[in-house]
Amino acid sequence: MDSFLRPLAAASMIVAGALASTAPASAQQAPIKIGIPTSVQLQVGRDTQNAAKLAIEEINAKGGLLGRKLEMVVADETENPEQGIAAIKKLTADDKVNVLIGGYTSGVTLAQLPHISNAKTIYIGVGAASPAITAKVKTDYENYKYIFRAFPINAAHQARALVDFINGKLKGEMGLKKIAIVGENAKWVQDLVPILKKGATDGGTDVTLAEFFDTSTSDFSPLFAKVKNSGAQYLIVVLSHASSDIFVKQWHDAQVPIPIGGIDVKSQDADFFTRVSGKANAETVGMFAIRAPLTPKTIPFWDEFVKRFGTAPVYTGIGAYDAVYVYADAVKRANSIEPDAVIKELEKTDHVGIAGKLVFDEVHDVKTGPGLQNLLFVQWQKDGARVVVWPKEAATGPMIAPPWMSN
Repeated sequence: MDSFLRPLAAASMIVAGALASTAPASAQQAPIKIGIPTSVQLQVGRDTQNAAKLAIEEINAKGGLLGRKLEMVVADETENPEQGIAAIKKLTADDKVNVLIGGYTSGVTLAQLPHISNAKTIYIGVGAASPAITAKVKTDYENYKYIFRAFPINAAHQARALVDFINGKLKGEMGLKKIAIVGENAKWVQDLVPILKKGATDGGTDVTLAEFFDTSTSDFSPLFAKVKNSGAQYLIVVLSHASSDIFVKQWHDAQVPIPIGGIDVKSQDADFFTRVSGKANAETVGMFAIRAPLTPKTIPFWDEFVKRFGTAPVYTGIGAYDAVYVYADAVKRANSIEPDAVIKELEKTDHVGIAGKLVFDEVHDVKTGPGLQNLLFVQWQKDGARVVVWPKEAATGPMIAPPWMSN
């Protein structure tokens, strides 16, 4: 190189270096990864992904988080503990996600807990309801401080809401004093039913039958016969993994002379009424949100979700959307993605979400109560309309009897 060109070349290198050093930090930093372990083959899993995607896109459109974009990584945990553990290991060890948001089956989530703890990765549950999931936060905080539940309210809280429905609506308003309780044989139901039975009995309602059935049951006629013979005036159902479609179709086709209601997770699906050819008419379903002004965010979120994905969200979608924002808010306050710093901020969460205000208790479980997240009882009615029938202050219409009992 000629001697008079050397200074120019050196100057060019200095300018290039200066430009590189002043490049935006967001262009140099890796994205913050949101790991989504869920049952991807189910509606709860699809809605978890879609709602998380919606929240992530909204945050990224506003500049991301700490100057970094958010990125979603999904792993299928199915409904099997071994697959659930594999999903956590993939997300934490292989994908190196910064937070985990998801879950559905309590048994799977419980199996995953030690692996989440070992990975020292924050986990915000949005699907599984067993109180045992967050119990270890109290007994072994240092190892299980990473565990939070943003949605739904736990099974014990759900049981108390059901007790209020039984004693307030069924007994108090309708004069029904005898109920039967049937639930699938799953961990969250085992946690719920004893509380439910005691609460109903203490409130003056006679529980004529309380029975579990296998999640693979395909013929419910013997169970319906037991319920009828027990003298029950109303059947409380508690199921999530068993076939709601078969259960409701058989109840309708046999014209069982007893109304049904309770917690039926798959009956929360927006297409459930159509899926069972209208045979869900008069079934009452516990739901955590519906298109109603529960908070200023409920209807805008609901309408955008339907517009984007063609269906109303089930509860895991509501929880996933809120959980992404709750995590993002904590990261902003901490000005860090370091788990211990974020955990301290998550513990201070006071977030207006889709179903109510989201606040964590001392074991990182979402609180319930006035202004917080609660269980609504919504009845399927003619042409697939969904009508809130309890609590009284939230009701949008009267409760109806099954068509064959209406005369």
